[in-house]
Amino acid sequence: MKGSAKEEARWTRATLGRDGRPLDLLTARFDRHRYAPHAHDEFTIGVNVGGSEIIDYRGGHIRTGPGSIVVLAPGEMHTGGPAACDGYAYLALYAEPALLSEGAVGGLPHFREPLLDDPELAAALRAAHTELSACPDPLEAESRFPWLLAALTRRHSTAPPDRDAVPGAAHIADVVRDRLAGDLQDPPSLASLATDLGLSRYQLLRAFRTTTGIPPYAWLAQHRVHRARRLLESGLRPAEVAGLVGFADQAHLTRWFRRVLGVTPAAYRTSVYPSP
Repeated sequence: MKGSAKEEARWTRATLGRDGRPLDLLTARFDRHRYAPHAHDEFTIGVNVGGSEIIDYRGGHIRTGPGSIVVLAPGEMHTGGPAACDGYAYLALYAEPALLSEGAVGGLPHFREPLLDDPELAAALRAAHTELSACPDPLEAESRFPWLLAALTRRHSTAPPDRDAVPGAAHIADVVRDRLAGDLQDPPSLASLATDLGLSRYQLLRAFRTTTGIPPYAWLAQHRVHRARRLLESGLRPAEVAGLVGFADQAHLTRWFRRVLGVTPAAYRTSVYPSP
């Protein structure tokens, strides 16, 4: 808005699985703000969602535009500021180096080009960031972010990709489904399941997705919805059901119930539970 600067920044901390490592998410919109030279211990992965930003990095200048991805390496100094008077908006996540090594071999990945043009990956990162900033479910965060960061490394870094085929994928998926279904309210982390199976987390995710066509969090959410149906049919209310099947709250239950069945839990209960 002319005559007034719009400066907004919101941090969210997601957890990668039960008792897992934190992953910080930043949602920002700046008209005038300019960052002082600084560095992070983590990889900084940003997606521009509006306007244009100028970043000083590695002795040069990066100019972002809507949909572009920026990858800044740990320990490397950089700045950031608006490229024009209409400011800039972006989403960023701060990932420990090990997260970007899961889908590749050879240690820490190196990105020759910090500015990447990959619309499909940018859209997927933006969707995951937006949804998990609103509801940072640990299993969903662990299912989505390591997978997307592995894709980033495999597509755009110099690190050779890990093997695609995972022997015994169907058996691995069965074990993961049984373990997740066995504790709806506090499911085990994918990292712990992978360790038990002698796999990396990326290999577990690949085996599960190859077998089922969906990531573990989506399978568990659908399983929770089916369990919720039975409880709603018994007369329990959505607010009671949400916690019993492991959703964070009624809104979380409603989001998934509508995705799977097309109606809200309240509407479903009204249709199947007879009024007194």
